[in-house]
Amino acid sequence: MTQALVTPPGPARTTSRPSGLFGLTPASRIGLGLALVWFSVLVLLPLAAVVGAAAAGGWGAFWGTLTDAQTFAALRLTVMEAAGVTVINAIIGTIVAWVLVRDQFFGKRILDVVIDIPFALPTIVAGLVLLSLYGPESPVGINIVNTRQGIFLALLFVTLPFVVRTVQPVLLELDADVEEAAASLGASRMTTFRRIILPSLVPAIAAGSSLGFARAISEFGSLVLISGNTPYQTEVASLKILKFIEGDNQAGAAAVAVLLLLVAVFTIVLLDLISRRVARRG
Repeated sequence: MTQALVTPPGPARTTSRPSGLFGLTPASRIGLGLALVWFSVLVLLPLAAVVGAAAAGGWGAFWGTLTDAQTFAALRLTVMEAAGVTVINAIIGTIVAWVLVRDQFFGKRILDVVIDIPFALPTIVAGLVLLSLYGPESPVGINIVNTRQGIFLALLFVTLPFVVRTVQPVLLELDADVEEAAASLGASRMTTFRRIILPSLVPAIAAGSSLGFARAISEFGSLVLISGNTPYQTEVASLKILKFIEGDNQAGAAAVAVLLLLVAVFTIVLLDLISRRVARRG
């Protein structure tokens, strides 16, 4: 005969949770408040001021500024050049990150440091560097001042590190055993890259590309000396904003700034959606 032993239920366990707003501790509430105030002062309030300035003249003035032939040409040039630079950075930046992580060669550490130079240099200094090398007195005989090629090169220079630095940590964290297992099962290198490595890299590539694109469409310092600022040819949006401000047209400058902001936000969201879809399909 089997006798079932029943143990009396013990006291119910209670988990202590912080009380208060959203279950946060007093220290967390203070930290959240400081973060929100800091974010509001640095980001939200300035953005609201720009939007308010753009709306000051009404919808007609806003739309008239953006559809002006000269302004539209500057915006189109800026977006097209930034998009081209972003595509190149996504490809070349990923390759550079791969080489720095997976390969060993003489001068690797020096190259790893040099990549960050565009981050460290003031943008006006970057423009001076490019002007010295590819200006009218170029030691290599190439003059790209006041050309679209010069704008493209300047944007490539200032956005170089973004994709490299976002892809590098992901490559460092990838488990090589997974790649070896795929190879042992007969998967080719291309299949391994497409099905295992690429889905992990795409979010990082998209993040770096988004940052690079946002930096490119708003670049100013390096283009002052290179672009020439010729209307309908080499005038970019940031220099057009400067012209509006110098002409005491703050509403026009704000209208262009708001459009650039919307383009940057749209691009960031689009690249994020693409990266998520690619990661799921991989």
